[in-house]
Amino acid sequence: MLRFLVSPRWIGLAIFVVLMAVTCYVLGGWQYDRWEQRKADNAIVEANVAGDPAPVEDVLADGWDPDLEYRTVTATGTFDSSREITVRFAHRDGAPGVQVITPLRLTDGQVVLIDRGWIAGPRDGTAPDDVPAAGQGRVTITGWLQRASTADQAATTPRDGQVRAVNGERWTDFLGAEPLPGYVALTSPEQEGLTGPPQPDLGTGPHLFYAIQWWFFSGLAVVGYFLFVRAELRERRPKASAEVTPG
Repeated sequence: MLRFLVSPRWIGLAIFVVLMAVTCYVLGGWQYDRWEQRKADNAIVEANVAGDPAPVEDVLADGWDPDLEYRTVTATGTFDSSREITVRFAHRDGAPGVQVITPLRLTDGQVVLIDRGWIAGPRDGTAPDDVPAAGQGRVTITGWLQRASTADQAATTPRDGQVRAVNGERWTDFLGAEPLPGYVALTSPEQEGLTGPPQPDLGTGPHLFYAIQWWFFSGLAVVGYFLFVRAELRERRPKASAEVTPG
Protein backbone atom coordinates (compact mmCIF):
# COMPACT_ATOMS: atom_id res chain seq x y z
CA MET A 1 0.00 0.00 0.00
CA LEU A 2 2.86 2.39 0.78
CA ARG A 3 5.05 1.36 -2.15
CA PHE A 4 4.35 4.67 -3.84
CA LEU A 5 6.51 6.37 -1.19
CA VAL A 6 9.65 4.98 -2.83
CA SER A 7 8.78 6.40 -6.23
CA PRO A 8 11.05 9.22 -7.46
CA ARG A 9 8.27 11.80 -7.08
CA TRP A 10 7.57 10.94 -3.45
CA ILE A 11 11.23 10.57 -2.55
CA GLY A 12 11.82 14.06 -3.97
CA LEU A 13 8.92 15.41 -1.96
CA ALA A 14 10.25 13.79 1.21
CA ILE A 15 13.70 15.29 0.70
CA PHE A 16 12.17 18.73 0.10
CA VAL A 17 10.05 18.47 3.28
CA VAL A 18 13.02 17.40 5.40
CA LEU A 19 15.18 20.24 4.08
CA MET A 20 12.40 22.77 4.61
CA ALA A 21 11.59 21.52 8.12
CA VAL A 22 15.23 21.51 9.21
CA THR A 23 15.91 24.94 7.70
CA CYS A 24 12.87 26.50 9.38
CA TYR A 25 13.78 24.85 12.69
CA VAL A 26 17.33 26.21 12.54
CA LEU A 27 16.10 29.69 11.63
CA GLY A 28 13.70 29.56 14.55
CA GLY A 29 16.54 28.64 16.89
CA TRP A 30 18.62 31.52 15.52
CA GLN A 31 15.83 34.01 16.19
CA TYR A 32 15.27 32.56 19.66
CA ASP A 33 18.99 32.98 20.45
CA ARG A 34 18.78 36.60 19.32
CA TRP A 35 15.82 37.11 21.66
CA GLU A 36 17.74 35.58 24.56
CA GLN A 37 20.79 37.73 23.76
CA ARG A 38 18.66 40.87 23.64
CA LYS A 39 17.20 40.05 27.06
CA ALA A 40 20.70 39.53 28.45
CA ASP A 41 21.89 42.82 26.94
CA ASN A 42 18.88 44.64 28.39
CA ALA A 43 19.65 43.25 31.84
CA ILE A 44 23.18 44.64 31.60
CA VAL A 45 21.89 48.04 30.48
CA GLU A 46 19.36 48.18 33.33
CA ALA A 47 22.07 47.33 35.85
CA ASN A 48 24.42 49.93 34.37
CA VAL A 49 21.81 52.68 34.45
CA ALA A 50 20.82 51.86 38.05
CA GLY A 51 24.40 51.50 39.28
CA ASP A 52 26.19 54.06 41.41
CA PRO A 53 28.08 56.64 39.32
CA ALA A 54 31.83 56.10 39.05
CA PRO A 55 34.59 58.34 37.66
CA VAL A 56 34.83 57.83 33.91
CA GLU A 57 38.62 57.57 34.00
CA ASP A 58 38.37 54.64 36.44
CA VAL A 59 35.64 52.84 34.50
CA LEU A 60 37.62 53.12 31.25
CA ALA A 61 41.01 52.43 32.81
CA ASP A 62 41.24 49.10 30.96
CA GLY A 63 39.70 50.39 27.74
CA TRP A 64 36.27 49.87 26.24
CA ASP A 65 34.12 46.84 26.95
CA PRO A 66 30.70 46.33 25.29
CA ASP A 67 29.19 45.64 28.72
CA LEU A 68 30.02 49.23 29.73
CA GLU A 69 27.36 50.78 27.50
CA TYR A 70 24.97 52.91 29.59
CA ARG A 71 27.26 52.63 32.61
CA THR A 72 26.57 55.68 34.76
CA VAL A 73 29.76 57.73 35.15
CA THR A 74 30.89 61.09 36.41
CA ALA A 75 33.52 63.39 34.96
CA THR A 76 35.14 66.49 36.42
CA GLY A 77 37.04 68.96 34.31
CA THR A 78 36.76 71.93 31.98
CA PHE A 79 34.85 72.06 28.71
CA ASP A 80 36.94 72.90 25.65
CA SER A 81 34.35 74.82 23.62
CA SER A 82 36.92 75.75 20.98
CA ARG A 83 36.86 72.12 19.80
CA GLU A 84 33.13 71.56 20.01
CA ILE A 85 31.62 69.35 17.29
CA THR A 86 28.05 68.92 16.10
CA VAL A 87 26.70 65.67 14.67
CA ARG A 88 24.76 66.28 11.45
CA PHE A 89 21.34 64.83 10.68
CA ALA A 90 20.63 63.79 14.27
CA HIS A 91 16.86 63.55 13.95
CA ARG A 92 14.74 63.34 17.10
CA ASP A 93 11.08 62.32 16.84
CA GLY A 94 11.23 63.10 13.12
CA ALA A 95 12.58 66.62 13.63
CA PRO A 96 15.94 67.60 12.10
CA GLY A 97 18.71 68.72 14.40
CA VAL A 98 22.23 68.10 15.67
CA GLN A 99 23.90 66.53 18.68
CA VAL A 100 26.38 68.80 20.45
CA ILE A 101 29.65 67.10 21.40
CA THR A 102 32.01 69.08 23.60
CA PRO A 103 35.37 67.72 24.82
CA LEU A 104 35.88 67.79 28.58
CA ARG A 105 39.47 68.00 29.78
CA LEU A 106 39.64 66.10 33.04
CA THR A 107 41.61 67.19 36.06
CA ASP A 108 44.24 64.51 35.29
CA GLY A 109 44.71 65.87 31.74
CA GLN A 110 42.75 63.20 29.89
CA VAL A 111 39.99 64.11 27.46
CA VAL A 112 36.50 62.64 27.29
CA LEU A 113 33.85 63.49 24.71
CA ILE A 114 30.56 64.71 26.19
CA ASP A 115 27.30 64.64 24.25
CA ARG A 116 25.69 67.67 25.88
CA GLY A 117 22.36 67.14 24.12
CA TRP A 118 20.27 67.69 21.02
CA ILE A 119 18.99 70.88 19.45
CA ALA A 120 16.71 71.40 16.47
CA GLY A 121 18.45 72.63 13.35
CA PRO A 122 18.17 73.10 9.59
CA ARG A 123 17.25 70.13 7.40
CA ASP A 124 20.59 70.34 5.61
CA GLY A 125 22.32 69.15 8.79
CA THR A 126 24.24 72.33 9.55
CA ALA A 127 24.40 73.54 13.13
CA PRO A 128 22.01 76.31 14.18
CA ASP A 129 23.47 79.67 15.20
CA ASP A 130 22.02 79.48 18.71
CA VAL A 131 23.79 76.40 20.09
CA PRO A 132 23.95 76.97 23.87
CA ALA A 133 27.46 77.46 25.19
CA ALA A 134 29.03 74.94 27.56
CA GLY A 135 29.58 75.84 31.17
CA GLN A 136 32.67 77.84 32.10
CA GLY A 137 35.25 76.80 34.63
CA ARG A 138 35.46 73.49 36.44
CA VAL A 139 32.33 71.36 36.16
CA THR A 140 31.20 67.91 37.23
CA ILE A 141 28.80 66.05 34.99
CA THR A 142 26.99 62.72 35.15
CA GLY A 143 26.01 60.66 32.14
CA TRP A 144 25.81 57.32 30.37
CA LEU A 145 28.73 55.78 28.54
CA GLN A 146 28.03 55.23 24.86
CA ARG A 147 29.97 53.17 22.34
CA ALA A 148 31.83 54.82 19.48
CA SER A 149 30.30 54.59 16.04
CA THR A 150 31.60 51.99 13.60
CA ALA A 151 30.86 54.25 10.63
CA ASP A 152 33.62 54.82 8.10
CA GLN A 153 36.35 57.42 8.40
CA ALA A 154 34.60 59.91 6.14
CA ALA A 155 31.60 59.98 8.46
CA THR A 156 33.54 60.23 11.73
CA THR A 157 36.39 62.63 10.88
CA PRO A 158 35.64 66.26 11.85
CA ARG A 159 35.21 68.63 8.92
CA ASP A 160 34.16 72.24 9.40
CA GLY A 161 33.23 71.46 12.98
CA GLN A 162 30.85 68.61 12.08
CA VAL A 163 30.69 64.83 11.75
CA ARG A 164 28.05 62.29 10.81
CA ALA A 165 28.89 59.96 13.72
CA VAL A 166 31.04 59.99 16.87
CA ASN A 167 34.32 58.08 17.01
CA GLY A 168 36.96 59.76 19.15
CA GLU A 169 39.77 57.60 17.74
CA ARG A 170 39.60 59.75 14.61
CA TRP A 171 39.53 63.04 16.50
CA THR A 172 43.06 62.91 17.90
CA ASP A 173 44.52 65.47 15.49
CA PHE A 174 41.52 67.75 15.92
CA LEU A 175 41.61 67.56 19.73
CA GLY A 176 45.37 67.55 20.15
CA ALA A 177 45.04 64.46 22.36
CA GLU A 178 43.58 60.97 22.14
CA PRO A 179 40.25 60.95 24.00
CA LEU A 180 38.98 58.15 26.20
CA PRO A 181 37.06 55.49 24.24
CA GLY A 182 33.38 56.00 23.55
CA TYR A 183 31.67 59.11 24.80
CA VAL A 184 29.34 60.22 27.59
CA ALA A 185 25.69 61.17 27.00
CA LEU A 186 25.17 63.87 29.62
CA THR A 187 22.19 63.40 31.93
CA SER A 188 23.06 65.92 34.67
CA PRO A 189 23.21 68.84 35.09
CA GLU A 190 20.52 69.75 32.56
CA GLN A 191 21.83 71.83 29.68
CA GLU A 192 19.59 74.81 29.05
CA GLY A 193 18.41 74.87 25.44
CA LEU A 194 19.47 71.27 24.78
CA THR A 195 17.44 68.07 25.02
CA GLY A 196 19.03 65.25 26.97
CA PRO A 197 19.45 61.68 25.76
CA PRO A 198 16.43 59.40 25.32
CA GLN A 199 15.97 56.50 27.68
CA PRO A 200 17.66 53.28 26.52
CA ASP A 201 15.57 51.01 24.31
CA LEU A 202 14.85 47.91 26.39
CA GLY A 203 12.55 46.26 23.90
CA THR A 204 13.28 42.72 22.74
CA GLY A 205 12.13 43.25 19.17
CA PRO A 206 10.19 40.72 17.08
CA HIS A 207 12.73 37.89 17.50
CA LEU A 208 10.53 35.64 19.66
CA PHE A 209 7.61 36.07 17.25
CA TYR A 210 9.87 35.21 14.33
CA ALA A 211 11.17 32.12 16.18
CA ILE A 212 7.63 30.85 16.76
CA GLN A 213 6.76 31.62 13.16
CA TRP A 214 9.72 29.64 11.80
CA TRP A 215 8.97 26.68 14.09
CA PHE A 216 5.36 26.76 12.95
CA PHE A 217 6.52 26.54 9.33
CA SER A 218 8.77 23.62 10.28
CA GLY A 219 5.89 21.73 11.85
CA LEU A 220 3.59 22.68 8.99
CA ALA A 221 5.98 21.13 6.47
CA VAL A 222 5.98 17.79 8.33
CA VAL A 223 2.22 17.79 8.92
CA GLY A 224 1.63 18.75 5.31
CA TYR A 225 3.68 15.80 4.11
CA PHE A 226 1.61 13.30 6.09
CA LEU A 227 -1.61 14.94 4.89
CA PHE A 228 -0.43 14.42 1.31
CA VAL A 229 0.34 10.77 2.10
CA ARG A 230 -3.10 10.26 3.63
CA ALA A 231 -4.78 11.90 0.65
CA GLU A 232 -2.84 9.62 -1.70
CA LEU A 233 -3.88 6.55 0.27
CA ARG A 234 -7.54 7.57 0.13
CA GLU A 235 -7.27 8.04 -3.60
CA ARG A 236 -5.72 4.62 -4.08
CA ARG A 237 -8.19 2.62 -1.93
CA PRO A 238 -11.19 2.89 -4.28
CA LYS A 239 -8.98 1.85 -7.18
CA ALA A 240 -7.80 -1.22 -5.26
CA SER A 241 -11.39 -2.17 -4.38
CA ALA A 242 -12.53 -1.79 -7.96
CA GLU A 243 -9.91 -4.27 -9.10
CA VAL A 244 -11.42 -7.01 -6.89
CA THR A 245 -14.30 -8.76 -8.77
CA PRO A 246 -16.69 -11.40 -7.38
CA GLY A 247 -15.69 -15.03 -8.00
